[in-house]
Order: sequence, then C-alpha cells, then structure tokens
Amino acid sequence: MLPRINLDMDVLRTFVTAFELGSFARAAARVGRSPSAVSSQLRKLEEQVGRALVERSGRGLVLTEAGEVLLGRARRILELNDQTVDSLRGSELEGEVRLGLPQDFAETWLPRVLSTFARAHPAVRIEVRTERNAQLVNHVMTGKLDLALAWSSGARGCSERVAELPLVWIGQPGWQGMEGRDQPLPLIAFEAPCVFREACTTALDRKGLAWRIAFASPSLAGLWAAAEAGLGVTLRTAFSLPKTLAVLEPGPSGLPALGSIPVYLLRAEREPSETVAQLAGILREALAQELTIPRRSRPRGAG
Repeated sequence: MLPRINLDMDVLRTFVTAFELGSFARAAARVGRSPSAVSSQLRKLEEQVGRALVERSGRGLVLTEAGEVLLGRARRILELNDQTVDSLRGSELEGEVRLGLPQDFAETWLPRVLSTFARAHPAVRIEVRTERNAQLVNHVMTGKLDLALAWSSGARGCSERVAELPLVWIGQPGWQGMEGRDQPLPLIAFEAPCVFREACTTALDRKGLAWRIAFASPSLAGLWAAAEAGLGVTLRTAFSLPKTLAVLEPGPSGLPALGSIPVYLLRAEREPSETVAQLAGILREALAQELTIPRRSRPRGAG
C-alpha cells in the first residue's frame, strides 16, 4: 500500500484563491506571499499529486483535467476546515447581525450563506432584509443594517468592492431583436430610481433607439414574470436568471453593448464587531465561489 500524502492546507488555499481571483499574482497578494513563492507552492502541489494541474494557454494558464478535479475537492476540504475552525473559535459569539441583500442574491445562495454562518455561530441571531438598492444603502448609512451587499457604494460610509458583474439584456428565448422594429422598444424595469433602469435607458439613448416602459415593478419576481410573458426586455445581471429566460446578445439582437456593474459590501461601522466581521468574511467567500467558473479558468502568469 502506498504511503498516504497529506496535502498542505496553505498550498491548497493558494491554489483555490488563484482560480477564484483569476490571477496567481492576485492570489500572492491575498495570501501574503511573493509571486515566486506562489509558483513554488504550485510546483509542490503538482509533485504531491503526481499530475500537472495547469497548462499554458497563450499568455495565461488553464486548469488541466486533474486540476479541475482538484479544484472542486480542494474547495470542499477548505470549507470543512474553515467551518471546523470557525465553530470552535466562534462558539462564544453572541448577539445579532442585521444583513441586507438585493433580491438577486437573496433568491440564489442566501440559504447556503446563512447555513454556513449558523453552523459556525449558533448563538448569533441573523436578521435579513431583501430590498431595493437605494433602500439598502440608506439603511446601512442610518445604522438600520450592519452589513449589506449593494450595487453602489453610497455617498459615504465603509464600502468594499467585492465583485464586478456583466450587464446583460434579458428576454424570451427566440426574441426577434430590433431588426424591422418600427415601434419603441418595450422595457421591463424596476420603478425609478434604479441603477439598472438608468443604465438601460442611457445605453438606448446613446444608440438613438426609441423605448418605452411597458412594465414597472418593485420586485425582481415581477420583472421575470413580465419578461416570461413577452411584455418586453429587461436589463440585469445573469446572476439569478430563470431557466425560462435567455440572455440576448447585443450584436445579433440589435441592442447596444453594455458594460458591467460593481457589487459592494457595505458596513455601518468602520470597525465592525467580530460577529459582523465573521458574516462579512462568509459573504466574500460565498460570492467568490459563486462567480468562479472552474472549467478552463484563466489565471494570468504564475510568476
């Protein structure tokens, strides 16, 4: 029987971090090591498993088949390790934390985030609000929420940019596009003010395309229902896109190309309590994992 090999937890964390951040250089900064040290860690990991984990693709690196397998399992190993440590360290944490989220996030991975936090800190009460972006920012600024994910950083306070999501046009599968259309484009949007609504109308105005608001709703579920019914198209991220709807490509559809929208983690206090800090850390990790595309990820340069 071959001797068992104990994988180095720090090396696994660097490996996972590199493919979550999309760069070995960024991973080096995150874990507090030099790029050359990160390269050495990668070589050590490949020696331990006896397989190549990454390969060159142009100027970057992509995962090999063995690397894809290891990435998924390394995440589970690290998650179990972190849950164990958090449960032991955080068993004495008590109190309450008030969290705010856009509807996009609340309907996708919120249960997993809450479950992870509750296992680590069973004595802490969590109050969650899912509201419009402007309300979330205002509640953090006025101290009604301790923590929130939002689409803007707010005029003041403590904010941290944690992600960048592409803006996309969304509508029924098989939507015919703008070609031959002699009527204003029917839009589905949140009631104003709304950062997505503003981005949508600004993009159309710049291209000289006529539009009208065909359906306005205060809820994301309302937007999806109207789009599924064929009342028009909407602009959002694809983060919580229902399977019944499709992303409409800007070129073929005749719709204008779009940019992206940042996601901010807002805190009511510059020096948050340990309870708030623990939940903020779980949110960062969950968001990074949710937005990672493990197959053929392309970190740039290991050195």
